[in-house]
Amino acid sequence: MDKVSYALGLGIGRQLCDMGAKSLNIDDFAQAIKDVIAGKTPQIGEREAQAIVQDFFANQEKQQRAKAAEKFKENKANGEKYLEDNAKKEGVRVLPSGLQYMVLKEGKGKSPVATDQVKCHYEGMLVDGTLFDSSIQRGQPATFPLNGVIAGWTEGLQLMQEGAKYRFFIPYHLGYGERGAGQSIPPFSALIFDVELIEVI
Repeated sequence: MDKVSYALGLGIGRQLCDMGAKSLNIDDFAQAIKDVIAGKTPQIGEREAQAIVQDFFANQEKQQRAKAAEKFKENKANGEKYLEDNAKKEGVRVLPSGLQYMVLKEGKGKSPVATDQVKCHYEGMLVDGTLFDSSIQRGQPATFPLNGVIAGWTEGLQLMQEGAKYRFFIPYHLGYGERGAGQSIPPFSALIFDVELIEVI
């Protein structure tokens, strides 16, 4: 066995599996590689090949989204119900985007714009109360560009002044969307963040 050839095949095979291309005709795939390496004229033109590949992966993504929507529909429904009930609570304000917030403490300093860097302390929770992130527990405020975070933060923090502390209730489409984030934030998750704006940098 030519180990280099096999090792390269392993790498390509894993990539294809990761991209959801397990149903390929391997004989045709191998023939295309042979044709390219041998310098033969491909059986499909370059533009047509690109279009076919783009259509394939667009269809794969559509199928994956449909599967995720079905698998996590209960999570989506729970988040939507939570936000619907939460909007009726005293002190909760609702913005046209769907973002909800509650003022825990007003500030007196500068308000950021989307292009600013901000320093914050925060805690993030799922609507069932599960804590998934906390700068407070780490003992270190977070500094980041405001336009480099989830849309709910970008919109919400611009309402605040330095020294303020707000609680944000963020619909999934202003959070981590249909994909979620890592193991701790499932797809379609509504999120709750307590955020203290320490400084606009």
